[in-house]
Amino acid sequence: MSVQFILQGRRRVFAVVPIDEYQRLIADAARASDVAEVRRFRRARRAGQAETVPAAVVDRLLSGEAPLRVWREHRGLSARGLADAAGISAPYVSQIEAGRRHPTVAVLARLADALRVELDDLA
Repeated sequence: MSVQFILQGRRRVFAVVPIDEYQRLIADAARASDVAEVRRFRRARRAGQAETVPAAVVDRLLSGEAPLRVWREHRGLSARGLADAAGISAPYVSQIEAGRRHPTVAVLARLADALRVELDDLA
C-alpha cells in the first residue's frame, strides 16, 4: 500500500492513501461491522434478548402501513387492549392509527412500552 503522511511538526496527523485502497478499507470495515452485528444478535438471541420479526410484519411496515397498527396486530392486541395497557382511550389509538391524531412523545413512549418496541419503531 502506498501511503503519504502529512506531518505536524514531527508527528503524523494524516495519512493519504490511493482511492482504490481507501475504498477497499471502507468495504472491509463495513464487512467487519456486519459480522460483529450478526455475532451480537446471535448472542442476544441465545440469551433470550433478541426478537425476530416475521417478514409479513416487515413488509407491512415497508409498504407504509401505520406502524402502531402493524405492531398492535402483531402482538395480538385489540385497540382497546393496547389503549388499556398504555393508559389512553381506544378511540385515541384508532385515531393515531388512521393518522387523524398525532400523539405526544410521552403517549408514544407509553404505546411503545405496551407493545414492547422501541419508540423509533412507531415513528
